[in-house]
Amino acid sequence: MHEVFAPLVARREVARDMWVLGFEAPGIAAEVRAGQFVNVLLRPGPLLRRPFSVYAASAEVVEIVLRAVGEGTRLLTELRPGDRVSLLGPLGSGFWLDGARRGVTLLSGGLGVAPMPLAARDARRVGLRVTWVHGARTQAELCSEAEADELRWATEDGSLGVRGTALDAVPDGEDPGHVLACGPNRMLAAVAARWPDAQVAIETYMGCGTGVCLGCAVPRTAGVFDRACTDGPVYRADSIRWDELPSHLHYEV
Repeated sequence: MHEVFAPLVARREVARDMWVLGFEAPGIAAEVRAGQFVNVLLRPGPLLRRPFSVYAASAEVVEIVLRAVGEGTRLLTELRPGDRVSLLGPLGSGFWLDGARRGVTLLSGGLGVAPMPLAARDARRVGLRVTWVHGARTQAELCSEAEADELRWATEDGSLGVRGTALDAVPDGEDPGHVLACGPNRMLAAVAARWPDAQVAIETYMGCGTGVCLGCAVPRTAGVFDRACTDGPVYRADSIRWDELPSHLHYEV
């Protein structure tokens, strides 16, 4: 784990009101795996750090993706090249991949696109064929940077691809291989019902991101509560008591 005072080096819009911010953080970039996150502290800004799944990583740059849905993310979207934030990471557990499987299907809804470019990278490294199914409310809200061996789209209004959610774009009876999913908790609950062994990156509030504050408790079917920041945020889908998690949370606030 590294804590770095990282300058903003890249900024681009990849969907309507969805921004990718790139920060120079070589140590984090070299170690991060798909599904892990960084905790971001901005000064002046909110008191607590904000968790963001790592969207992409190169030799020196770590990228996150966000929308301005609260004061913290609004301030981040207003950063300019050279402005610095404190990054703590990589944190949490990531996706695990078995190269012996036929392939991997990435399911993302809205801002659930966040860990998927890195997941596609890691899957290719172990020789897996990547199918990426991305859903949003409208075509304008679909991330423009999705890349895979096969791309599928889903929109609630039918403006591109299948009308419905990302799950509707995977026909019954199709072998999806590994299923990795990220999106609203209600979507992940549906993933768990259809593919119990899927891996899901859950949405929950976090305070410290290091397991100290106990603010990110996740109810498990084993009857215990995990800390999403250290035990997760990636879990086997059928190991979560979904009815006890709010359905409307987002990673960024």
